[in-house]
Amino acid sequence: MVSFFSELQDLPRDVFAADPNTSPPAPNSEVLFRCRKCRRLLFRSSSILAHVEGKGPAAFAHKKASKPTLLGYDSRSNCTSYFIEPVRWMEPALLGVLEGQVRELLCPKCTSKLGSFHWHGEQCSCGHWVTPAFQIHKSRVDEVKGLPIGDLQTGRRGT
Repeated sequence: MVSFFSELQDLPRDVFAADPNTSPPAPNSEVLFRCRKCRRLLFRSSSILAHVEGKGPAAFAHKKASKPTLLGYDSRSNCTSYFIEPVRWMEPALLGVLEGQVRELLCPKCTSKLGSFHWHGEQCSCGHWVTPAFQIHKSRVDEVKGLPIGDLQTGRRGT
């Protein structure tokens, strides 16, 4: 019997961003992101997809019964998630997912929930619609900024 998803299993490897756990170290200027729970490297800053910030609470007005109040709205609101290109560790989760389905993105090491993906896209907390959406919640990952080798301290306290 031929698998219904056999064509998905033959995805070209260049569709996915390199897994920072299995690829060469990133340049010192690149930020890495780790699972907050188990500390596994998940993706690089170069995998983050930039998007124009949306209208904030006004973008969600269609979900409210009354007119949204914009009191206290800061036009410089921050997004609560990263939208990234798919990374190699996500490949097993992507196989067998039909169009329109939402699927959780779990850490490949500790299986804690990091976010979700949706082929039709998702709306960011800032109001912008991102399609397709590979969304990682900022509260589930930590940024690790590279230090130049010369800036590392030897651990000795000297004069």
